[in-house]
Amino acid sequence: MYSLQKLGSGLPVLTAPTDGTSAVTVLVFAGAGSRYEIRKNRGISHFLEHMFFKGGKKYKNAADVSMAIDSVGGDFNAFTGKEYAGYYVKVAAEKVELACDVLSDMLQNATFPPEEIEKERGVIIEEYRMYQDTPMYQAGWDFETLVYGDQPLGWDTIGTEEVIRTVTQKDFQNHKNELYTPDNLVLTFAGKIDDTKAAKLGQDYFGGIGGKKVGAFEAVMKHEGERISLTTKQTEQAHLVLGVEAVSALDSDHFAQKLLAVILGGSMSSRMFLRIREKRGLCYYISTATDNYMDTGLLSTRAGVDQSRLHEAIAAIRHEYEECAKDGITEAELRRAKDFLKGKITLSMEDSEERAHFFGKQQLLYPTVRDLPAYFTEIEKITTVQVNALAAKLLKTDRLRLVVIGKENDKKKLSELIGA
Repeated sequence: MYSLQKLGSGLPVLTAPTDGTSAVTVLVFAGAGSRYEIRKNRGISHFLEHMFFKGGKKYKNAADVSMAIDSVGGDFNAFTGKEYAGYYVKVAAEKVELACDVLSDMLQNATFPPEEIEKERGVIIEEYRMYQDTPMYQAGWDFETLVYGDQPLGWDTIGTEEVIRTVTQKDFQNHKNELYTPDNLVLTFAGKIDDTKAAKLGQDYFGGIGGKKVGAFEAVMKHEGERISLTTKQTEQAHLVLGVEAVSALDSDHFAQKLLAVILGGSMSSRMFLRIREKRGLCYYISTATDNYMDTGLLSTRAGVDQSRLHEAIAAIRHEYEECAKDGITEAELRRAKDFLKGKITLSMEDSEERAHFFGKQQLLYPTVRDLPAYFTEIEKITTVQVNALAAKLLKTDRLRLVVIGKENDKKKLSELIGA
């Protein structure tokens, strides 16, 4: 269960208590992901995430922040996605005030010292290069670029080297003032805590956050570009992503899409895993997953394969898509997928961090916050007819897009393999 309260400033305080834990996660969600960027500040959202940890009034630098949390054995981190950013501290319940103290000082009093900006430029450039050298990750980003093209959803969250090297203290302050406002934040407490204490902590530590959100991200535009992205480089494996643009998180088929992905390649008993990895030995890793945004989505299968068997793997994945579109799924597959998804969510809710993420993200982005019974009800509503209709709509050969990173250099052959 969860409860929702609002401070006088309008800041939502969501509490998701749970028994059987001695931990509390304090997580602040912000509607400040990279979709809010424009071309001239690509990457500022992610860079800003880094800079919040460089100190405020009480915790004056990164060492002060880390030592404060390390001194009680806590965990802290942050993340930036396309539609939101998040900052959390996870501690033993009796140390929750420290978690709030650190987070509130970061978010309200960050000064973004110019000398720290200069140092962090190098850190982020190295992060940028690390991902370029990690094709398992880069292929996924290339897939979004292939599907969405030259617009915020198609841009890498990490941004461009040009922006990383030129963004200023004033740029960070402006971005913070525009988006880190009570009407665009959610303060979430999860774990061993009640709503009365959460509300008091919220007011005491975060009540001073003010302002009004400026601007919103633009709706995704249809992109009719190429269907193949090929990066030829010396890698031990060929890495591929093959998939389609799919439905959004607010679509009536959202839960059907999640279940379809589980059946195709979301578990070790899925079609892709059993038929392509286990039966044919074509790859080490293979999985099908969805990316869900407010106005669009993706369904894709990614795999790492032996260079000499790349074409065979692409053909095999395409075959699974086409077979599913043509013949559909079985009742038994749907039942297993439902139980798998519900089981995974149930297990994740034992972790206060995952619990905070589950509820806080819903509160920030969606018109309805579902607790577990309501969420599971939506899963149980899905029928084979609905999944089969969605598979027939999405998994069409002429909608397929493919990303490959590896030694392959024949783009024409790749086009033939997906029917482009």
